[in-house]
Amino acid sequence: MLKRFVLLLFMLICSVSFGQIGGRYTYQFLNLTTSPRQAALGGKNITIYDEDVNQAMSNPAALNEDMDNHLAMNYGNYYGEASYGTASYAYTYDRHVQTFYAGISYVNYGSFDGYDENGQATSDFTGSEGALSLGYAYNIPFTDIHVGANAKLITSTLETYNSIGGAIDVGIMYEIQKNNVNLALVFRNIGTQFTTYSGIRENIPFEIIAGVSQELEHVPIRWHLTLDNLQQWNVSFSNPVRGETNIDGSTSNEKVSFFNNALRHVIVGVELFPQRVFNFRLGYNFRRGEELRIDEQRNFSGISLGFGLKMNKLKFNYSYSRYTLAANTSLFGLILNFQ
Repeated sequence: MLKRFVLLLFMLICSVSFGQIGGRYTYQFLNLTTSPRQAALGGKNITIYDEDVNQAMSNPAALNEDMDNHLAMNYGNYYGEASYGTASYAYTYDRHVQTFYAGISYVNYGSFDGYDENGQATSDFTGSEGALSLGYAYNIPFTDIHVGANAKLITSTLETYNSIGGAIDVGIMYEIQKNNVNLALVFRNIGTQFTTYSGIRENIPFEIIAGVSQELEHVPIRWHLTLDNLQQWNVSFSNPVRGETNIDGSTSNEKVSFFNNALRHVIVGVELFPQRVFNFRLGYNFRRGEELRIDEQRNFSGISLGFGLKMNKLKFNYSYSRYTLAANTSLFGLILNFQ
């Protein structure tokens, strides 16, 4: 069974890995990290399979009976006045087999000063975006394979422009209970705009993510490995600041090696004491670290950390993510168990 799953995973990846997606995307807020636990592990983790109902937003196949009647709420400041948050709830209809999910995410970009084409001040304006998600997961009987899907209604308001779109996420997870290993594959944001901002239809940020994690048998640690943006091999760009000056005074662009580009798809994380009342998390996002690093200066971009504290039927989560010397983010979250 394991060999078949791994073979299927690589076949699915290869079948779309040559489809290069160019240009810019709309609804980029869909790529924001949804919970403190996710952020602390580097972002985009899809292999967690426990009572954390936040996971359903990243991988609908992670929905399970342990999330039944759990409510999660998260909030964080991004940069400046921008803030965002999420809420998630799960309900098990048929224990061991079917679980349903509802979630909402939003981002508020704050207030902006308005100017016309001549530079004259006009009225201030705001911007915000949000998505309503409904999900479902199914445990294939007599197997350790879980499949799930989310359907999302997306709204966006930027000044006087509005757009509505829709997307689905499809995920699959395979548990190897003997070795405490989880394998997962997710296709995120398969969808389109229903109405555009100004008559020009834009792509939404479709993404393929694969992951594996394992809880060690004799050590209270669970490690996570995530490969993101598998739909596009080349995710690097040449930073003009790192270009080389030639003898004749001309400047050549930075050359990104095959290995460096490969690493930019990798996110790693570890959880200490994952099953205990208190647990600590640490992650590293290679792409963030490489794109935001400063030459000849150590700023620890790409590193993230956090912790979780469980008190009866309440769990508090916190994360701190390092971006640059001047900009970092913190996320706060609560999970309530109403059982």
